[in-house]
Amino acid sequence: MLRESMKMSWENIVQNKLRSFLTILGIVIGVTAIIALITVVQAVIDNVNEQFDSVGANTIVISVQGTPLKQGLTDKELMDINQIDGVSGIAPSINTEIDISRNGTIYEDIIVDGKNETFFRRNSNLLSMGRGFNILDVENKNRVCVISSDFMHKAFLGENPVGQNLTIMGSVYKVVGVVDGADESVMSLMSGSTTDIYIPYKNLMNLTGQNRVYSLEVYMSDEAENTNQISDTIEQYLDNLFNHKDNSYMLIVMDSLLEMMRSMQAMLTTALTAIASIALLVGGIGIMNMMLVSVTERTVEIGLRKALGAEPRLIQVQFLTEAIMLSTLGGIFGVIVGLAISFACGAVMDIAIPISWGAIALGVGFSAAVGIIFGFAPARKASELNPIDALRSI
Repeated sequence: MLRESMKMSWENIVQNKLRSFLTILGIVIGVTAIIALITVVQAVIDNVNEQFDSVGANTIVISVQGTPLKQGLTDKELMDINQIDGVSGIAPSINTEIDISRNGTIYEDIIVDGKNETFFRRNSNLLSMGRGFNILDVENKNRVCVISSDFMHKAFLGENPVGQNLTIMGSVYKVVGVVDGADESVMSLMSGSTTDIYIPYKNLMNLTGQNRVYSLEVYMSDEAENTNQISDTIEQYLDNLFNHKDNSYMLIVMDSLLEMMRSMQAMLTTALTAIASIALLVGGIGIMNMMLVSVTERTVEIGLRKALGAEPRLIQVQFLTEAIMLSTLGGIFGVIVGLAISFACGAVMDIAIPISWGAIALGVGFSAAVGIIFGFAPARKASELNPIDALRSI
């Protein structure tokens, strides 16, 4: 009987092609919105989390605004922070934008970042060619630099840059390594800027006339169990250093920031799903409207079937089956279109788009539920028609 109901439902859908198409279209739009939004947003979130996880685990970022009486951090103060229990190293960061020249060609507005050996030891995965800085480079202020892959393609197209020279503010620097432009440090991720060239931070301090450090990353040891205690100790030291002046510095524990980001991202995904579900609700109303019209048009058919002994339950099953078939077809096409849009967005944004089986299950399940919920009332109305009244309309 169910097979017969499905056959009759399909025949009715095919007979009313335009009306069925418009009804299915509402479900397709709703499911497409759910699949595309959840899949793309989750891919973007995973990409951001992956970048922060790779460079931000067990890291504290300190940015110093200073006070009228105390500006930045000296070498001794950096050493004091480095010697706090649980701290495995620090990486001062000095950033500026200057012009660079090579073989008479000038490259304008190049972002130069001053780093130390700890930064490259901690982020060894950044290097795609050559080496990073060592302690002798930093302490002896050796004129060496590490360039990004983007700058390599700009200034050394078709050449191996390692061992070649650049002129930075009148001083000749030797290229010793290349970092992958797809990877960034915590500072770069937070600022949104992309570093073109790294040189030892003490060199950059001399070039820019600075004698204080205003930004640094503090790396906690992998064995450190209480990151909050370490951050509290650093905060206490900085409070004493800046005489407990408000807004004299900013300290961010990356682990805490990551947890906050994940919480906000979960809320965002839920909100987007709820918004996309509104389209499915509209599609469900379309199904109910079509089924009510179908019941009205097929009043005589229902009356004849009841007069010939058809049970109300079987008539209800037939109309409910038709509603479920419409919503399921919409769900299937919605999944296909949603995945196509997701992969297209991934290609445009240059990020990997994983197939979200949870989103697919949610879209198809929701569409089937819409068919049952919004198809029940018209199906019940059809099953309750009085056969005498139905036949009277002939």
